[in-house]
Parts: sequence; structure tokens; C-alpha cells
Amino acid sequence: MTKPADDADVERQEYDPDADHPFPDGRLNEVLDRIETDPEVTTYLEAQNVNAVDRKGYNDHGTKHVEIVRDRALKLYELLKARDVEFNGARQQGLEEADEPVILALAATLHDVGHVVHRDDHSYYSIPLAADVLDRLLPEFYDVSEQVRVKAEVLHAILCHHTEEEPLTREAGVIRIADGLDMERGRSRVPYEKGGRGINTVSSQAIESVVLHPDEELPVQVEIRMNNAAGVYQVDSLLQAKVEGSMLEDLVRIVAINTKENGEGSLVERIEL
Repeated sequence: MTKPADDADVERQEYDPDADHPFPDGRLNEVLDRIETDPEVTTYLEAQNVNAVDRKGYNDHGTKHVEIVRDRALKLYELLKARDVEFNGARQQGLEEADEPVILALAATLHDVGHVVHRDDHSYYSIPLAADVLDRLLPEFYDVSEQVRVKAEVLHAILCHHTEEEPLTREAGVIRIADGLDMERGRSRVPYEKGGRGINTVSSQAIESVVLHPDEELPVQVEIRMNNAAGVYQVDSLLQAKVEGSMLEDLVRIVAINTKENGEGSLVERIEL
């Protein structure tokens, strides 16, 4: 069974809730404070790892995975907004701009709760479970009409983190990509071969770090540093599939940097996908 990576194994440059961000009011932080301390939510995040890790042998899909996905979704959003990228989910529902990051935070937090039912088709099982949680939490922040509309956008984003479904909003596209960005060494979304040294195993161990920052030409560059060219398999088979069809393909650049040691020192290879 694959053990979840410790916090120290994941080098991250993420969303800082105390920094200046393009969020018009404090609504996001209020919602974050609520969901991060809610007993039902925190228990779901622990329980959803049982089927994924203990019974199926996948990597962590629990609390740490959700923290990483949520942080990277908000970082993606921040970088895109800094380049005046418009989001359509909240806007087309008649919601406020301040609701965009709220939708992202809720969707990232609840996107994998369906694992408590089964790993297979978990995104579909996540919908009714997340809906029940949202029905309880959203009345604390929204009136009835807004509750329905926020709930609709959160559930759409949850469903579309599954690559078989087509994102119809950029909010959903952010969640889809952020889910694939939890890929540092030991945290691959692709399971290891038990006791083997196949391409999944070698590739998932090759990723050293994932950092999001502005690109010279595009709003976002995802810089993936690896110690073995086999890491490209992990990036291409998982992350590239998440970016395609996300409504963000033309706004995100993926760069893999392979640093390997040879007898004469370090050799750096840059691969743009």
C-alpha cells in the first residue's frame, strides 16, 4: 500500500490568505474558516482515504490532497485574475465576483468525498454527498436564490474534475487542473505498481516540486522540476489530460525541468508541453 507523503515531502508556493488578493471582500476567508473546522467535512476528508488508500492502494486522496488542491486552485485563480482573465460560472448565475473563489474553495474541498462510497466513479458519488453538505453550510452565507446558484456551480466543478466530463466554466477548469497538480514525489494520482518498478512507479517518484508563477506570455506557468526524465510520463498522462478541455488550455503553460547528475556535474533539460 502506498503511504501518503508527509508535509515535508511537498514543496509548495501557494495561496497566502493574509496577502493581498483580487478577492473583493472577506467572504472567502469566512467560508474557509467554516469548512476547515466543520466536523462533518473534516471527517469526510479522513474517511474518503479508506477506499482510496487502504483498500485500493492509491496515493493519498484525503485531507492533505484536499489542502493541496484547494491551495493550488486559489493560486491558479489569483494568477489568472492578475491578467484580467474573466470567469463565467458565478457571473452567468448572476452571482458576485467575490463568489468565484468561494465556489473554488468549496469544490476543491468536497470534490473527492465520493470515495467513501467507492473509488470507481467517485466523482458521481461526490455529487449527492457534497449537495447535502452545501445545503447545511450555504444558508450561513447566502439567501435561498444564491444558495441554489452557488451550489449548482460547486457541483458542476466537482463533477468536471473527472476528465470524462466537459467543464462549462473556468471555475470548473481550475478545479480540474488543480486536482492534477498534486503530483510531487510520492503523491502521484497514478497508483504505484505494488512491489514493481514500472513506469508509473519511476515516474511518480521523479517529480521533485510543482510551482505556479506568472509566465512571460501567458497568465500561468506550471513549473515541474524532476530528477528523472521518466517524470514526463506522469505529467503527460495525467496533468496534460486535465488541462485539455479545461477552458484554460490557452492560458496555462506547462514546463518540465529535468535536472540530472552526471560525471561532469548537473545537466538541465527543459521540456515544454
